[in-house]
Amino acid sequence: MSRADWEVVIGLETHVQLSTQSKIFSGSSTAFGAEANRQASAIDIALPGVLPVLNRGAVERAIRFGLAIGAKVAPRSIFARKNYFYPDLPKGYQISQYELPVVEGGTITVQVGEGDKAYEKTVQLTRAHLEEDAGKSLHEDFHGMSGIDLNRAGTPLLEIVTEPVMRSSDEAVAYARALHALVRWIDISDGNMQEGSFRCDANVSVRKKGTEKLGTRREVKNLNSFRFLKEAIEAEIAYQIETLEDGGTIQQATVLFDPDAGETRAMRSKEDAHDYRYFPDPDLLPLVISDDWIARVKGEMPELPAALQARFRDAYQLSAYDAATLTASREMAQYYVDTVAAVGAASAKPAANWVMGELAARLNKEGRDITDAPVKPAQLAGMLARIADGTISNSAAKKVFDALWNGDATSADEAIEKQGLKQVTDLSAIEPIIDEVLAANQKSVEEFRAGKEKAFNALVGQVMKASKGKASPAQVNELLKKKLGA
Repeated sequence: MSRADWEVVIGLETHVQLSTQSKIFSGSSTAFGAEANRQASAIDIALPGVLPVLNRGAVERAIRFGLAIGAKVAPRSIFARKNYFYPDLPKGYQISQYELPVVEGGTITVQVGEGDKAYEKTVQLTRAHLEEDAGKSLHEDFHGMSGIDLNRAGTPLLEIVTEPVMRSSDEAVAYARALHALVRWIDISDGNMQEGSFRCDANVSVRKKGTEKLGTRREVKNLNSFRFLKEAIEAEIAYQIETLEDGGTIQQATVLFDPDAGETRAMRSKEDAHDYRYFPDPDLLPLVISDDWIARVKGEMPELPAALQARFRDAYQLSAYDAATLTASREMAQYYVDTVAAVGAASAKPAANWVMGELAARLNKEGRDITDAPVKPAQLAGMLARIADGTISNSAAKKVFDALWNGDATSADEAIEKQGLKQVTDLSAIEPIIDEVLAANQKSVEEFRAGKEKAFNALVGQVMKASKGKASPAQVNELLKKKLGA
């Protein structure tokens, strides 16, 4: 039996750290990188008699997310105590939401794959609820003992839970990337995966194709990169299929992914909700969100990626893939919008190609953010205008882009002038060059007339070489065909 006989079922739970300056139930700072236990107040370390006070900013960010995914923002939700023991949980419970979360339902539609194999996938969300983070256990440099850092205790989180609707690691990664882009787009989280602001847990199970009953799931915890998310899911799928095909059974469990070994390892048996003894937190009143509050937050929302993608497709005839790529971040989308505004809609597709291609490659190579790109939208627009009006060819444009990127010119026109890149469009200047090339390459001429198309391309190349790349390719092609009687 092969993997093709099995269906994979995946659901993701994502912990998103909200971008408030203080914690969800105390005034302690959420800044990253402080010395251990320097940002833990009496509330965070659970001293007797202290009471939590809900952070309004955390609630507003939850509302913003609910609106962004078309979900129901609950008019009344309740905080609960999730009881379990762990050294970095000083209260002995975590304040979370269970039966009545702040956000219910919603969808995120993502692009999976590229090119002809690309398709859209709509992922249904179950809920998103507010909760506090736990502290952190430290196991190194403590002379055989463990240390506890409570700086993260009480950090505001929005836990976002999907339905088990994804059927491959590619779909899971596409969803995670789209979610990551969205929470940054609507400015509710910085999404910094290295600092723990965006962490995924993957619930993975397999079942025989054609069956309805779900298999036993195992939860892979704390995946903090898209690469590890994909690798962990693939490793877990392989483990479960191999176990079942060998006659074994899958035990519900929480597992960790070892990227060095490329395998998942059981950490503990998976708990169910009743194991946590949820009950409403008596120290917190129900959270009531009025229609006026929702309306005010809605009025402050930016244009969402899905709406912008639709606008790019309709106004600029971009493909779904191009539109999705250009809206991968709010900053990239704004760069593209500013470029097209400067150069005109007629160059919208070339602008997309340059932003997704040369610009993105340079940024990636140098580890820069697009907000720090040396080539600004107005400069790129100037270059695109010179391509459109025939002043320079696409190959010459790369030299112009280099000059702008390296600071050797402040505008496309300056770079063109300095490097002598202006394209020759005068037929009286091009024609003698073509005549010389034809006279010197009779063999290629004969091969073309014998039906070999490659011979024509060779002649074009010789003309461009003879003109030092300055001849207009379109005019070279047209005049060369005319002289060859094609």
